[in-house]
Amino acid sequence: MPEPWRKSTVVRIEQETPNTRRFWIQIPELERFDFKPGQFVTLDLPIHEQKNKRWRSYSIASWPNGTNVVELVIVLLDGGLGTTYLFNEVREGSELILRGPQGVFTLPDPLEKDLFLICTGTGIAPFRSMVNYLELHKLPHGNIHLIFGCRTQQDLLYYPEFAELQKSMEGFRYHPTLSREDKEGFSRGYVHAIYEALAAERPEAHFYLCGWRQMIDEARTRITTLGYDRKSIHLELYD
Repeated sequence: MPEPWRKSTVVRIEQETPNTRRFWIQIPELERFDFKPGQFVTLDLPIHEQKNKRWRSYSIASWPNGTNVVELVIVLLDGGLGTTYLFNEVREGSELILRGPQGVFTLPDPLEKDLFLICTGTGIAPFRSMVNYLELHKLPHGNIHLIFGCRTQQDLLYYPEFAELQKSMEGFRYHPTLSREDKEGFSRGYVHAIYEALAAERPEAHFYLCGWRQMIDEARTRITTLGYDRKSIHLELYD
């Protein structure tokens, strides 16, 4: 059975980067909102007469913590009806209609193999949920490589958090890369060169891809060219 639509309330908004905001959303009718790291919610926004043209889905950027509040991180898209509404009309205290959790883009079981979490832009959201969940519960896992691509340093989402997590979480490595800016301490280029180098010796691994279609299509081709089975590739596409 699909999850029902529920009323929710925006309880906090923060500007994360020049074009990205974090939204904390509470579902008052639930004492706790349970979900698996990597899942998403769908918002029904008043932007069109047809139901399916009002729906916008966003990965949950927070992790299960026993409360009824979830965090979404959303980028403002040029000409995007959904994000334009969220950025221009929604304030703290605004009511939204929400359905979830949904999706099967979740952690593998068991967690013995290495994990390559490859993302661009707000595609980092489900991986933030996964990594923090693993650390919070001290779950055993193989090596985890979070490979995050964006244009410039100011576009890096959650940078201080992941930099600190890399220091404290055993087996976790954070690889931010910038495509349009040279900055000391950061890789320059795209995500593909990083995972290709790390996976050159073919460790047993799962590859999780989240972001724009062009990145995902290229990554799938490159990963299979490395010799990995397509079944080792899991993806969440952002249209």
